[in-house]
Amino acid sequence: MAEVGVLWDIDDTLFDYSGAERAGILAHLTNLGLLGEFASPEQAHALWSADVEAVYERFLAGELGFQEQRRVRVEAFLGRIGRATRDPDAWFAGYLDAFTRHRRVFDDVIPALDALPGYRHGLLSNSSSRYQEDKLAAIGLRDRFSSLVCSDEIGHAKPAAQAFWAGCAALGLPPAQVVYVGDKLTTDARGALAAGLRAVWLDRRGLGGGDGVHRIDTLADLPELLRVIDFGASATVL
Repeated sequence: MAEVGVLWDIDDTLFDYSGAERAGILAHLTNLGLLGEFASPEQAHALWSADVEAVYERFLAGELGFQEQRRVRVEAFLGRIGRATRDPDAWFAGYLDAFTRHRRVFDDVIPALDALPGYRHGLLSNSSSRYQEDKLAAIGLRDRFSSLVCSDEIGHAKPAAQAFWAGCAALGLPPAQVVYVGDKLTTDARGALAAGLRAVWLDRRGLGGGDGVHRIDTLADLPELLRVIDFGASATVL
């Protein structure tokens, strides 16, 4: 009988990245005396977030290094408000310090992991392995997972099948015996399905939809869902 594995996304699945990002940029702008230049905190956060996906896609495509994409993001943000900095690395470091003070694990994470002791657990992230290792250790989650695979070390990013296969290989399991849990419908759930894994979309924002995909809005529902997913007759949970 073969084991079953759970491969997890990190940001906005286990770790409240969006919450830390919002709190971090507002605190950083307050420290710099710049928050008053915006119509509202919501506008400040929206402008900080405006370029992140496009810039991060360039990192995932190999056009920018991890630190370089941070510089580009700072310069784009400051350009939107007619400002500039001679040292974007230092500017981002100030933001990162504030971001770090607001890091937290979602409340449903530890209970869900505690309820799934019979599975192999691993991590797969479109990010930097060094960055994620440090963050996971700081928030007390790293030891809960046997493996961590990041796009910067394998040269492939979700939703590419090669990324999911690398995550499965790190768990020592074939794709058919692994379920991927992530917060993005296309990048995570549909990408995992196309790579031959089972998939669960964690729809924390309540977007709905996702026909043909297992959807939950809290990890509290994950243990029961995993009990009814068909991993094949040869798979078992220890």
